[in-house]
Amino acid sequence: MTSDPRNGGPVSARDWDRAVELISSADEIALACHVSPDGDALGSALAVGLALRAAGKRVAVSFGERRFRVPRLLRFLPGQELLAEPADYPAAPEVMVTFDVPTVERLGTLTDTTYKARELIVVDHHPSNTGFGTVNLVDPGAAATAVLAEELIDRLGLPVDKAIATCLYVGLVTDTGSFKHSSTTPQAHAMAARLVATGLNPEEIARELWDRSPFGYLKVLGAVLGRVRLEPEVGGGLVWTYVTRADRAAHGLPYDEIEGIIDVVRRTDEADVTAVLKEDDDGLWQVSTRSKGGVDVSRVCAVLGGGGHAKAAGFTSRLPLEETIASLRALL
Repeated sequence: MTSDPRNGGPVSARDWDRAVELISSADEIALACHVSPDGDALGSALAVGLALRAAGKRVAVSFGERRFRVPRLLRFLPGQELLAEPADYPAAPEVMVTFDVPTVERLGTLTDTTYKARELIVVDHHPSNTGFGTVNLVDPGAAATAVLAEELIDRLGLPVDKAIATCLYVGLVTDTGSFKHSSTTPQAHAMAARLVATGLNPEEIARELWDRSPFGYLKVLGAVLGRVRLEPEVGGGLVWTYVTRADRAAHGLPYDEIEGIIDVVRRTDEADVTAVLKEDDDGLWQVSTRSKGGVDVSRVCAVLGGGGHAKAAGFTSRLPLEETIASLRALL
């Protein structure tokens, strides 16, 4: 059973049954995940999309960005022929399903579409989920949204082949940090075993996700580490740095290539909280935060208009760099 943030208890059989009924009776299903999709968001959406297509449904998968582009790290995922740019996405879907989206604003340019959808099914595991769907399948205790995506596929009575399993596995391993995070449960390992049994190659997936980068990434990483700052007096200790558009432009590095920088910076022993401020192509600061457990960064980021998990969260800032880090510092 799964947990629903609206009542603090398990997702009811009624909600699961309603979701299955809506999807089973629809000819076309519109699937969406959050902007700047990570492995859990896009992997979950593509997995369900592939399962529905095999069942004879018309499927469109998208995320609401004007510069519609799959992050390079995820371009090996199966099912990308299902992707539709926001302009080609159904304007008023009969049934829309979102994955890994805690608030409607995280859908970007697809936000308005949710209000026009006849039925909106929300599949997510963020504790900060606002329950914005007509049906909410939300379990804050799930290790990843992919866990719920697998359950949805199972409840629909659809098989999981190697391609679907690959998408689900990517969602599971990315959101558990290769099973390092405290969110990893025995059920998560059991799910991994089921997925690997389909014939997918964990070594190849790990290489695509974590062991590849263009040479320019190393040059940008060097510059970013050269300006890293440690503020031990802030909360339980704060370590932070930033990446500008100019940093990336100097080495031809797309925005989606810099996500892994925070995993280097967060190793600092003297800091509980890590923050990396990343200037996107529109000049906004996309702020990623991590905590070792002393601070619930989801609460901090929620105050700043974002959200996430207790140990991994983020927000977007339109303020200049120094004002952005000052607002984060004050809350910590």
